Amino acid sequence: MKLTVVGGGSTYTPELVDGFARLRDTLPIEELVLMDPAEDRLALVGGLSRRIFARQDHPGRITTTTDLDRAVDGADAVLLQLRVGGQAAREQDETWPLDCGCVGQETTGAGGLAKALRTVPVVLDIADRVRRTNPDAWIIDFTNPVGIVTRALLEAGHKAVGLCNVAIGLQRKFAALLGVEPPEVHLDHVGLNHLTWETGVRVGGPEAEDVLPELLTDHGDTIASDLRLPPALLNNLGVIPSYYLRYYYAHDEVVRELRTKPSRAAEVAAMEKELLTMYADPALDEKPELLAKRGGAYYSEAAVDLAAALLGGGGTPYQVVNTYNRGTLPFLPDDAVIEVQAAVGAKGASPLPVPSVDPLYAGLMANVTAYEHLALEAAVHGRRTRVFRALLSHPLIGQYEYAEALTDRLIAHNREHLAWA
Repeated sequence: MKLTVVGGGSTYTPELVDGFARLRDTLPIEELVLMDPAEDRLALVGGLSRRIFARQDHPGRITTTTDLDRAVDGADAVLLQLRVGGQAAREQDETWPLDCGCVGQETTGAGGLAKALRTVPVVLDIADRVRRTNPDAWIIDFTNPVGIVTRALLEAGHKAVGLCNVAIGLQRKFAALLGVEPPEVHLDHVGLNHLTWETGVRVGGPEAEDVLPELLTDHGDTIASDLRLPPALLNNLGVIPSYYLRYYYAHDEVVRELRTKPSRAAEVAAMEKELLTMYADPALDEKPELLAKRGGAYYSEAAVDLAAALLGGGGTPYQVVNTYNRGTLPFLPDDAVIEVQAAVGAKGASPLPVPSVDPLYAGLMANVTAYEHLALEAAVHGRRTRVFRALLSHPLIGQYEYAEALTDRLIAHNREHLAWA
């Protein structure tokens, strides 16, 4: 089995490689190709990755290349984890929206749209080249904004599934609180990427009894603290939102915070510099503890499970993925990309049935779905008018004066990445 990671020079990659090494019985990789245009970073990450495989006696080989066509040739699956514009672009995404009193964040709001506009054309080009070289390869997208990028891939006819680590992170937290092993915890996870709610928590599988009420009663304060939301809100909702919902439920509070502290991009850039120094040490043969602070916790386990299931080898029977709605949530279009539990196999992902969704969050899902449709139109076809329409439709923006100002700032800060600008 050959698996290719596009964006293999990312400091995330040793987390992924560690998972491949530990879970080799689930996903028996013979060749792992790390592809990245940043040759210096790729050399450091590739060296550590080989040492991780060697330490854990993994028989597979790891190769590195800056040549995309060579990297994907013959690959069974291609995992996308790229960041167009790097941390410098992320820094901009997190700062200029604050000028208009809007959240500055890399996956939602105006910053998220900027990232989508930079990313979608690049990802579609990569996917076209994968299809020309190996039309049977699966594309696993971990590149944000996952929902919009996955929808772009699916609409272009690619064999693609989107992946996020939010659900697996919550599964691990809930398992610890309940005193059970993580695989025993099944989440009734519903929403869009970075806009999800846990409407049920079941120990033993999708048909088991829902212990969410017990979880909220016994551990509501702890969960609320982790989400940085008041316990009373969780009690009123009766469900557990992902931490990304704080941008919606506490928007003004978040804006005030973001204006008074360094951006997350600046923190990550400093962390990446330190990590790359560590990776250069030839004695290092395991992922460093600092990597846990970089983000992407449990990403490797989720990626292994998904790749194994798509390639017909194994993996857990039900997984939270991003895929077409196809009637699962009747209040959304069939071609919306939703994030839910799905049965995953060699033919792709089939969402499990979802009970009726409370209008309290169904309405927000519908609003953001409309935004994602307009955002994808802007990413694929360009033009200032399309950017404005997408921004105006976003529930974190919504006012024409903000949308006008943010449109100008978005284009000014991203002109080098926008072929139409």
